[in-house]
Amino acid sequence: MRSIIFNALFWGLAALFALLCYALSFLPWRAPLLSCMIGFCRSARFCLRYVAGVPIDVRGVAPKAQPVILAAKHQSYADGPMMMAIIGDINFVIGNAIEKFPLINRIVARSGATMVNSQGNTQAPGALEAAIKRSHGEDRPLLIYPEGGLAAIGETKRYRKGIFMMYQTLDREVVPVATNLGLRWNQDDWHKTPGPAVVEFLDPIPSGLPREIFMQRLQEAIESKTRELEAEGQAFQEQKA
Repeated sequence: MRSIIFNALFWGLAALFALLCYALSFLPWRAPLLSCMIGFCRSARFCLRYVAGVPIDVRGVAPKAQPVILAAKHQSYADGPMMMAIIGDINFVIGNAIEKFPLINRIVARSGATMVNSQGNTQAPGALEAAIKRSHGEDRPLLIYPEGGLAAIGETKRYRKGIFMMYQTLDREVVPVATNLGLRWNQDDWHKTPGPAVVEFLDPIPSGLPREIFMQRLQEAIESKTRELEAEGQAFQEQKA
């Protein structure tokens, strides 16, 4: 029953805020659109906690208004909204699978975000280069999912080269982000499992490392901590049962 109520609220709010954001996207100022997007994300976090029974525990230091790259694990439809609910104004690279939702293209473009092909084919490099170009001089985090798509619990997908392109070109620190949110909202599953979820910001990786060292360090940081968080979340479920 909780899942049914939450889904009705979440998608109802998504439709309402999408219409509002679409209207605001025609204004010459970005701030009203951004405020509306953040409002939706914080509403979604509220509903997750008080309707679905999924409180989000934020660990580590969330880099607000800092020119860093956030490289995050992606297990759930909720990952993006929760990141914006936590941090606020972020630039983000998003897969084009979201195009199936009406009005999204214009909202994404006007928000300053970048849409790339979810499968990482030839459309992605040009879009990533555009994202990098827009990010020069910005004092806000840039969010990217290095695996290029949703991963199942316990799964590690190939880390794509786009993250290194950003790291090298922008010469910024990268903050790895681990999560176990997929245990509560698995990928695009309509069923939600009550219990705490964690989003953890890990120690930054300094700029200037060679590709092989950087990619290995990034993947080890994200995947090892994610496995720990998954085990923690599964232990909670076993105790509850």
